[in-house]
Amino acid sequence: QVQLVESGGGLVQAGDSLRLSCAASGRGFSTYAMGWFRQAPGKEREFVAAITWGGGSTVYAESVKGRFTISRDNAKITVYLQMNSLKPEDTAVYYCAAHRGLIRTSKDDYEYWGQGTQVTVSS
Repeated sequence: QVQLVESGGGLVQAGDSLRLSCAASGRGFSTYAMGWFRQAPGKEREFVAAITWGGGSTVYAESVKGRFTISRDNAKITVYLQMNSLKPEDTAVYYCAAHRGLIRTSKDDYEYWGQGTQVTVSS
């Protein structure tokens, strides 16, 4: 079992940067692929980025490619999402998720979820 707690959200202006953190607890963190998803009001939860358990491979949604970077520190049991050049359309609740196995982009494949952190980007 893995518990996830996100932090780092906030209100920023377009063009600013934010770094989200996801602190994990429980056993076996280093064996989980980790993902970030987001959900805007009235929209479905969508994939943002994911990273393999070892951190050697990442995948991004086209909408954030080149602006966002996912990383993990297994010693600190934390995964990060560095978000640069933020746009108003990035406004959403951002969720961290864990999947025991290979990297995945579908929310249906993730077993554990955090409570989310709000990111609001003003124009």
